[in-house]
Parts: sequence; structure tokens; C-alpha cells
Amino acid sequence: MDIAKMDVKNKVKENEEQAVLQVKNLHTSFFTDKGEVKAVNGVSFNLTRGKILGVVGESGSGKSVTAYSIMQILADTGRVVEGEILYKGENILKYNKKQMEEFRGKKCSIIFQDPMTSLNPVFTIGYQLNEAIMLHTNKNKKEATARSIELLELVGVNEPSKRIKQYPYELSGGMRQRVMIAMALATEPDILIADEPTTALDVTIQAQILELMQDLQHKLGMAIILVTHDLGVIASMCDEIIVMYGGRVCERGTADDIFYRPAHEYTKGLLRSIPNVDNMNEKLIPIAGNPINLLNMPKGCAFCARCENALKICLEEVPPEMEMPDGHYASCWINVKRQLEEEGSLKAE
Repeated sequence: MDIAKMDVKNKVKENEEQAVLQVKNLHTSFFTDKGEVKAVNGVSFNLTRGKILGVVGESGSGKSVTAYSIMQILADTGRVVEGEILYKGENILKYNKKQMEEFRGKKCSIIFQDPMTSLNPVFTIGYQLNEAIMLHTNKNKKEATARSIELLELVGVNEPSKRIKQYPYELSGGMRQRVMIAMALATEPDILIADEPTTALDVTIQAQILELMQDLQHKLGMAIILVTHDLGVIASMCDEIIVMYGGRVCERGTADDIFYRPAHEYTKGLLRSIPNVDNMNEKLIPIAGNPINLLNMPKGCAFCARCENALKICLEEVPPEMEMPDGHYASCWINVKRQLEEEGSLKAE
């Protein structure tokens, strides 16, 4: 066997052994009156304990559906039709109802996009925190209340003894988001999924929430999946980033790989649409065209209809995931063409 291939195989095996969560060839669809909506199409990734994985893409790219597939909280019309989701080697898709209830909250928790709609407006903060704690632990009400106050203090909520008696509408957006984080951390899960946790917050509060999540991740050693449409949000905090479009992974690598060495046309388009602080007079270039219709997926690359540099093969075949010279991965036929041209020129020499 080729030595380079052996090294890649050993590296993949090592990553899988260290992973607390493995998503393998995940396909999730929603079955509607108009047909099958293929929301996730063959997504794979490993999540290592103590690391932060960023999942980026525009609305409709499959980010949140991937997260909800892991938690098994899809709408009634949705289901995982293919693939595996392995938690410490066990396929959670084969869990029964009781096992899944234990996995949610105790092993894996989620922070939803909008804290106002995620918190029940008719119950106090303390009631909702206590409910989460008592559901997944053996603590009584008094012990759960003490733990709730401790958690609110941990996430930076001032006067926690007072806050647990208040209702969600009495707290600011940033404060409600901190309550949601406290609720997610109630049972000290191995995995925390944050589904666009800063979307409804102003820039100052966004920075505070992201800094808080980083601090808690370092203290508790949990693994985090951070789902967002904003590349700027994850630039400094993620160990690995995957870029999604049309339910597929376009590119994966470190922040430096994605920001300074993008290898997929969609990633490049996302970066061109971000303001440059070093040159605020630079014109932003939006990605042309409309988002893909998931009811009618193309045979080839999902992004080809909006790509200025699309090749003929892009219309017909899904591009393979290819390793770049710097070690990160992208699924783009342009990279395949470039490599073949380079190999041809070397042979000619």
C-alpha cells in the first residue's frame, strides 16, 4: 500500500478513536405533499472531546437539521433515511425512547436560536431550570434550586437568587440566552450543540455569549458544535470549521484554512460578502442567484447553478472530497481539474 495512503488511513482511524461523536454519511429528509425535501445529503464529521466544531452556511444549507438529527428532535415529517450517528461508538439511531431521553440533556444538550420562544413564558426561570435538573439527576427540589442558582452564577447572571423567581419576559435577551446556556449545562453533558446562539442579540452581547461559551468549554472540557451563518462569529473560537451548502459539506478545515486558503467557490463567495475592516470602502460582492431548491436537487454539485467558474462536469456529477496541499478538504471539481493539469505538466517535463 502507498505510504501516503497509509498515513491518511492511520490519521482517520486516530481521529475516530478520539471522537466523542461521529456522524457518518447522514441523510435526513422531510416528506411533504410536494415531495421529498432532501435537507441533509451525506454529511460526515468527527467531534473530539474538548474541541469546538463550527458548522457554517446560509439559511437552508442543512446546518440546523444536522443538529436536530443528532438530538432526534425532527418534525413529524422528517426522518434520518441513511447513515449513522455514533456516540462513543454506539449508534444512537438504534436507541429506544428511554435511551434517547437519557442521551438528550444528560449526554448531549442544545441551545436553540431564540431564547424567548425556547423558554416557557408562564413558568419562572427557577421552575424551568429545576425541571431540567430533576429530570436527569436524583436531586430533590431543594437541591435542584441550589444547583440552579449555582448554574446562573456560572454563566454570569447577576443576583441569581432573585432571577430564579422571575419570568422570561422580565429578563433581557442576553440574560435569557445565559439562562438557556445554564439549562443546557445543568447535567454537565459531553456535547453541547449551540444552534445560532447569538442571532437575536446585539454585537456587544454576542461577544459576551461567545466568550462565555469558550470559558465554560475550557472549564468543563465538553465538545461544542457551533451552528451559525456568520463566519465572523467563529473565526477565533473554532478548532475546525465545516462549510455546508445544499445539505452537503463543501469544505472542512481550520479557521486559517477556511479564511486564508479557501478551496471551494461557495466558501470564497461567503468571504467576499464579509466587510473588510482594513478597507471599509471595499465593495461587497453578494453570491449571485437563488438558494437551491431541495425538492429538486441537481445531479451534480449543489452550488454549480450559482458558480461563475462551473465546469460541465459540475452539472452531472457530485465532486469528491479532495485533500488540499495544506491538509484541509474541499469538494470542488475545479480543484480536481487543477491537480490533473499540474500532474500533466509534471509528466510533460
